[in-house]
Amino acid sequence: MSTRDITDRAQRHPEKAHRADNASPKKPDWIRVKAPTSSGYRETRKTLRDNNLVTVCEEAGCPNVGECWSQGHATMMIMGDICTRGCTFCNIATGRPNDLDVFEPGRVAHAVGKLGLNHIVITSVDRDDLDDGGAEHFAQTIRAIRRRAPGTTIEILTPDFLKCGPEALETVVEARPDVFNHNLETVPGLYPQVRPGARYFHSLRLLQRVKELDPAMFTKSGLMVGLGEERQAVHQVMDDMRAADIDFLTIGQYLQPTLKHHAVVRYVTPEEFDNYARVASAKGFLMVSATPLTRSSYHAGADFERLRAARQARLAEN
Repeated sequence: MSTRDITDRAQRHPEKAHRADNASPKKPDWIRVKAPTSSGYRETRKTLRDNNLVTVCEEAGCPNVGECWSQGHATMMIMGDICTRGCTFCNIATGRPNDLDVFEPGRVAHAVGKLGLNHIVITSVDRDDLDDGGAEHFAQTIRAIRRRAPGTTIEILTPDFLKCGPEALETVVEARPDVFNHNLETVPGLYPQVRPGARYFHSLRLLQRVKELDPAMFTKSGLMVGLGEERQAVHQVMDDMRAADIDFLTIGQYLQPTLKHHAVVRYVTPEEFDNYARVASAKGFLMVSATPLTRSSYHAGADFERLRAARQARLAEN
């Protein structure tokens, strides 16, 4: 993200910084990335600006934005840039969201077509102010992309719909995204500190319910490490995910957005990430991505193709 983008964002959301300062250890070499400069990055940015679209890449300060945008890949964030939750790891603004933009699904679909994407990831802020948590807006966005770019595969990264009835999840699943992703984010013992508005077993059950509604739909979830979790607790989350029949696990290093957010307790080494990947593969996930810079939508298109191939290979084995 450019210095101007950061300044613009701070001006839009002056209420963001409200937590006590937390110091973190110095970043190791393996976590550093280059600033974005490519023409592809600028073209992607222009398309997003022209269509008045928000991305989680910018709002969450993703370290991979330069690499992904240079290839035209951006994770679009629908339903505004203000969240009704206040997770201590997240850099997205907390407050009272604006009304839904009924034209947004069409603009998202137009941008997907213009960028020529084979695979798109759509996420959102939490919208606890809406009766359905924004489920119908997700469904409308999926349907709009199907009309504008029928060859594009669609991955969604949803909120937990904690305050909604079961019909909210059913609405999204009925729209038939190719991948349903909802991140557990951390181990259950850290939820009160890291995700105070969420419930671990509710999120787990959400993903399990997706498989019950549509067994063919790929499910995906992610964890951050470096928040103070124990290794065995991460292994237990893997077991919980497999019990819920989750196909794809991502694990990445937590990076503290500002001094007002939850501190990085430690930087997990690349060797430890490799170990997590081996353990997860042994537990039966179809796909595992575990590196310091792994994020939910990092290399999502290529990973989706590998995910489909892995399912075919497993079916052939059986």
